[in-house]
Amino acid sequence: MAAVKLLNCFVSPFGNRVRIALAKKGVKYEETAENMLTKGPLLLSSNPVHAKVPVLLVDGKAVCESLVILEFIDEAFPGAQLLPADAYARANARFWAAYVDTKMPECAGKIWKVPKGAPAVEEGKKEMVGVFKTLEGELGEKPYFGGDALGYADVALVTFTPWFLTYERLGGFSIAEECPKLTAWAARCIGENECVAKSLPDAEAVYQFVGGMRKHFGLE
Repeated sequence: MAAVKLLNCFVSPFGNRVRIALAKKGVKYEETAENMLTKGPLLLSSNPVHAKVPVLLVDGKAVCESLVILEFIDEAFPGAQLLPADAYARANARFWAAYVDTKMPECAGKIWKVPKGAPAVEEGKKEMVGVFKTLEGELGEKPYFGGDALGYADVALVTFTPWFLTYERLGGFSIAEECPKLTAWAARCIGENECVAKSLPDAEAVYQFVGGMRKHFGLE
């Protein structure tokens, strides 16, 4: 059996995607916690291009970028697939995962990476609600983005849910009130999938971590 190691930071929505995928496949692995302010030598040598988590090491070979890692796990390990068999459905799942990757970090950064009350916060909040409403439109009446079971696009998005409390407190809004269908979907992902429930950090812990980061960078 391959030796599998994950380089991650416990709050990372990107790294926690990999945790979910590995748990869903039943893959045993070792996790190394990375300090994102003082990045370790293994991270720097494994991902010299971006120097960021996640990195999946399989028998010492590095796979980088969370969505790439999800597809690698789907192909490399037996078990339930995250990506559907149908080519169109696979393309659609990749589209929405890419949409999440394109939109979420940008609008989230405007909420938590700037001083509280800065004009960018309101802009980021409006953008985030717009992104969530677009995602609600794609979800429609389906239980999951790909249909009846947790899939690739769900995993791409659900790892941001532990950050919702942070976005709400710093942005002064309620995601549940603005986007009830999305919050119901998030609860379903967690409640019906042990691989999700055991792979996500506590929302309050994320908020405290972000608070420490904000103090470090003089944003409080």
